[in-house]
Amino acid sequence: MAYLPNSDSDRAEMLAAVGLAATDDLFTSIPAELRDPSIDLPAPLAEQDLVAELERLAARNRPLTQFDNFLGAGVYRRFSPAIVRASISRPEFYSAYTPYQAEASQGTLQTIFEFQSMICALTDLDVSNASLYDGATAAAEAMVMAVQATNRDRIAVADTVHPETLRVLRTFAEGRRIAVDVVPSRDGLIGAADVAQHVTTEHAALLLQQPSFLGTVEDLAELVEVAHARGALAICSADLFACAALTPPGEMGFDIAVGDGQPLGIPASFGGPHVGFLATRSALVRRMPGRLVGMTVDHRGRRAYTLTLQAREQHIRREHATSNICTNHALMALAATVYMAQMGSGGMRAVANVSTQRAHHLAAQLTALDGFELTHPQASFLWEFVLRCPVDADGVAASLRGRGVIAGLPLGRFDESRRNDLLVCCTEMTPPAAIDRYVNAVRESVATVQRPPVAVHA
Repeated sequence: MAYLPNSDSDRAEMLAAVGLAATDDLFTSIPAELRDPSIDLPAPLAEQDLVAELERLAARNRPLTQFDNFLGAGVYRRFSPAIVRASISRPEFYSAYTPYQAEASQGTLQTIFEFQSMICALTDLDVSNASLYDGATAAAEAMVMAVQATNRDRIAVADTVHPETLRVLRTFAEGRRIAVDVVPSRDGLIGAADVAQHVTTEHAALLLQQPSFLGTVEDLAELVEVAHARGALAICSADLFACAALTPPGEMGFDIAVGDGQPLGIPASFGGPHVGFLATRSALVRRMPGRLVGMTVDHRGRRAYTLTLQAREQHIRREHATSNICTNHALMALAATVYMAQMGSGGMRAVANVSTQRAHHLAAQLTALDGFELTHPQASFLWEFVLRCPVDADGVAASLRGRGVIAGLPLGRFDESRRNDLLVCCTEMTPPAAIDRYVNAVRESVATVQRPPVAVHA
């Protein structure tokens, strides 16, 4: 927000111009119960005192590097090569990263074009947009695409999709009168029979996640076929490392792939900023939200980049717009682009393999402890798994934090029946010594966490 140094006479003149007597009259449209002028603010500080206070508050933060971190659930601590920060710190990118006069920003447009090309290569789909804000809103935009393309007003979502993504979908759907139906899983997996039972000819799309929120992976091609047989599109919320290591969404038959590019060189910093991606088949290109950069030639035959197929609300009538997304997360997309260029698909597969090996090693060590087991033992997983604890998972996580270990995400916050479940993640940043410390900390701490009472039946 800009600071506007208006004097009292300036304010009075402006109020008179709009026919109001006082500043409060500007807010009469807001219900009185939502207006609270009695905000208890502290006294203003001198600059040096303010800096000291902010430094005191900042000192309360503890970065992930101070812990052995096993937290994932959509935000991951992965290694970022130095070239990523060096590239996004260049002033021509970070100071002018949104191309409002696009064709004058050929360098920025080229980086976006490369981002789109790499997303297409990883997802095995035809076209990608210039990026979105994060993976959850990308999934919501894909839902809107499917509704517009099929003229249907229902969407089916696997219950193994990230719960926060599901919340965003429902928020988008409420304003557009779209019904969101949840397809239940069995033992962490979605079967063809489950899709056949819950997806009908009224559904615009089926949304699946690979790997799922629970870390499980499966062959989704059969589920895509069932959705297509009912005239529904298939949307995959995909991890790009999994795309490099497993069968990509396009090869499995998905029509749209979405996801979050945060693990690609973007730190897990207070939950943001992230970058979303959305890729699709050529038949749906005119339904895509946001920006799309194309490559052409100028009047001299030189290679040139330009924004194209801009069916967004800034460029055509609102009622015909595909989306009200009118920009892209270009600086974060640049970070992801530099990361992908540096690593290559082979490097990303290597990262996925190392992460998977360490997660399976940790799972084997933890399930060897008395009372611990995998919640979904029949399901395959990559670098995340759900551990069932013999005691409350919140208590385990709190106890391990005191020992310098972030144990994972207790799933009771999403589902009360999962109070003993802990979502655990390993990445290439999880050294073997940290795995040993985790197992030892669990062994030492679990006895101090209260076990649930045992029911006694007469």
